[in-house]
Amino acid sequence: MKKLLYIGNELEDRGGAPTSIDQLSPLLRNEGFEVKTSSSHKNQALRLSEMLTSIIKNKSWTNYVLIDTYSTRNFWYAVLTAQLCENLQLDYILLLHGGGLPRRLKKNPQLSASLFKNAKLNIVPSRYLFEVFQQAGFTNLKYIPNSIFLQDYPFKLRKNLKPKLFWVRAFAEIYNPMLAIKVLEALLIDYPDAELCMVGPEKDKSYKECVNYAEKNKLPVKFTGKLTKSEWTALSKDYDIFLNTTNVDNTPVSLIEAMALGFPIVSTNVGGIPYLLQNKKTGLLVPLNEKTAMLNAIKELLQNPNLAESLSQNARRQAENFDWEIVKKDWKEILR
Repeated sequence: MKKLLYIGNELEDRGGAPTSIDQLSPLLRNEGFEVKTSSSHKNQALRLSEMLTSIIKNKSWTNYVLIDTYSTRNFWYAVLTAQLCENLQLDYILLLHGGGLPRRLKKNPQLSASLFKNAKLNIVPSRYLFEVFQQAGFTNLKYIPNSIFLQDYPFKLRKNLKPKLFWVRAFAEIYNPMLAIKVLEALLIDYPDAELCMVGPEKDKSYKECVNYAEKNKLPVKFTGKLTKSEWTALSKDYDIFLNTTNVDNTPVSLIEAMALGFPIVSTNVGGIPYLLQNKKTGLLVPLNEKTAMLNAIKELLQNPNLAESLSQNARRQAENFDWEIVKKDWKEILR
């Protein structure tokens, strides 16, 4: 089996939200690949230094360098580590994440051209990003979706819904967590028993803003902080509607997980979301940052049990396509 050096933000054990490197590297090991990872340093400068050092140390050992590639500041980790791989004549494979990558292509066209065209492959987790990169002239693309272990997500058919809302994401401004709270506040006018549970670690000031707003306005919001997957999936049984409020997105695993659990989903229709959820079939899609539209979608689910049941069943069926037992075949094919 091939030997892989995986470069990414390995921060789950340090309190961060699990990322691709945390989830994919053990799966690849279980399939027989030798995998080394870098880096788990919390300090960004030290993290980059360890990433670069690990490439140099393992240049004669590794067959491929896998590099998580994000659209925000962490984009530069990919740029610098990929450049080092090129200098050392190492094959590198980019794993593309983040709905902001299309903007990055436009903002840094020359740099992006070098980074992505020189990669052995660009692994794209959504049809959305695949189309964007294809239209930008890239041909070294492979679609491999994000995956889950379907057996870890017990299906609950939801039909006659209660106004109990569930939100799972890191608290970051790009995910617009405040929208969920504002929607709850408006929902309480007609549904005084409504409540909201928000699961996820603090990433920026948006967490404290949400907590302060909920406390100031005496809103029934439960903030759990970061939970393990088994903890939040167990908690999810007590809730009926999943909210995805994000401003920028690609193919979030949290949505795939919600589909597997049988949630009727109300989501903003940004980035790759419309490629994952089909409006009125596997979820309800609303415009970016539109409180009233999201509120109305929730009310539609509460008032239409047949729609809720249909979304719940269809979402679960679609989630079955993301099971690791299916997805792993593509990874083994490209890494063999």
